[in-house]
Amino acid sequence: MSSRSAGGERHESPNWFLTGSGDYAAHRPTYPPELAVRLADLAPARNLAVDVGCGSGQFTTALAEQFERVLGLDPSADQIAHAALGAGVEYRVAPAEKTGLPDGCADLITVAQAAHWFDLPAFYAEARRIAADGAVLALITYGAVQTDPAVTQRFSAFHDRRIAPYWPPQRRHVDQGYALLEFPFEQIALSLPPIERNWTLTQFLDYLDTWSAVRRADQTGARGLVQEARTELAPLWGAGPRPVRWPVTVLAARLNR
Repeated sequence: MSSRSAGGERHESPNWFLTGSGDYAAHRPTYPPELAVRLADLAPARNLAVDVGCGSGQFTTALAEQFERVLGLDPSADQIAHAALGAGVEYRVAPAEKTGLPDGCADLITVAQAAHWFDLPAFYAEARRIAADGAVLALITYGAVQTDPAVTQRFSAFHDRRIAPYWPPQRRHVDQGYALLEFPFEQIALSLPPIERNWTLTQFLDYLDTWSAVRRADQTGARGLVQEARTELAPLWGAGPRPVRWPVTVLAARLNR
């Protein structure tokens, strides 16, 4: 049975997605199905997976196919209100750094496209506390969006000129594929194919509209970035869909009590 509950304390790290979660759920890409399978295979048991910073549940529901119970946590009540339901899935409003969960309960702890927002030392201490012996911690990110070379080059130039100034500093970790993100554990090597979609220009622009940089620009008076992107890209994109890709990186480790 799926459920949602509100409660917990205020998130201790910045969060740019406290509102607009319906758009986020509708327009963000989902992860390769094999990712949940491979992480479940690494876990010491399949009793409980905890998806921290779960947003609207894009990865949480994929884990439900592999575990008896899945708990999705996010500091945003709006995200939780729009979270995808699934058998065995429960959602709660809680910060990454203080989950409120009992010691040693989680066989798998995942963070999908959110760890760069966390107070990482506090989160890692909390992850160690709630991890069962031998549990797996996995930080997942997808990098800069890519399409064919001409469109990618045009969009990259537009991004650097008009969007990049509005990114919070933590965003650099996404662009770097978490290469410089603090991760004080012995890593488990995991290689995954990219996320791939066939999108029209409108679908691509709907995705851009979920970016924290675009939301930040709107809040500071620099409105219209998505429409500017349409003007830049429309001559190259054309009327139909085209392939869009995101490289996927996973930092995974085993937590021994």
